[in-house]
Amino acid sequence: MMRMTAIATIGVAALAGCASVAPVEEVPAARFFETLSAHCGKAYAGRAVVDEGGSGDWDGKPLVMHVADCSDEQIRIPLTVGEDRSRTWVVTRIGADRLALKHDHRHEDGSPDAVTMYGGTSEVAGTAARQSFPVDEESIALFETEGLDASVVNVWAMDISDRAFAYELKRPTGRHFRAEFDLTQPVASPPPHWGS
Repeated sequence: MMRMTAIATIGVAALAGCASVAPVEEVPAARFFETLSAHCGKAYAGRAVVDEGGSGDWDGKPLVMHVADCSDEQIRIPLTVGEDRSRTWVVTRIGADRLALKHDHRHEDGSPDAVTMYGGTSEVAGTAARQSFPVDEESIALFETEGLDASVVNVWAMDISDRAFAYELKRPTGRHFRAEFDLTQPVASPPPHWGS
């Protein structure tokens, strides 16, 4: 009888251990990543819908995001702003439940800009539809070195639904930028990005 009780106890403990690992569909960051990955190979048009406290450089310019390269761990999304092909968003899985966003900036010859590979890592679970990326320590150091002190409090975010994708930047100092892209109407892929 004791042997049967011990076996039952081990079985319950094993099942409890299995239950502690959440399925992918229950992990918001994983679901967000999978939803974005489903668009791999497609490009979408968008526009800046909010640009408070900025230079207005993106106002009226056509935007195209191209979900160009996807693996199980990383998605690279070149962004075209008018004729400018210098920007790529890089979304990377960090562990089982977090994502990192980096901004890869390049010159026309493909060499990295002085301000590149900055961004942040999600600190909270977020949702399957929205992930936020507070600036990380590496990026703060880069911004301080380059004299971009206003950026040391950046928080980026990405939203995705069946119909739209959005990229957002906010600072508590009044900066708010948001661009939205129509996922219902794929467009022609833009020319290769600088450095690709």
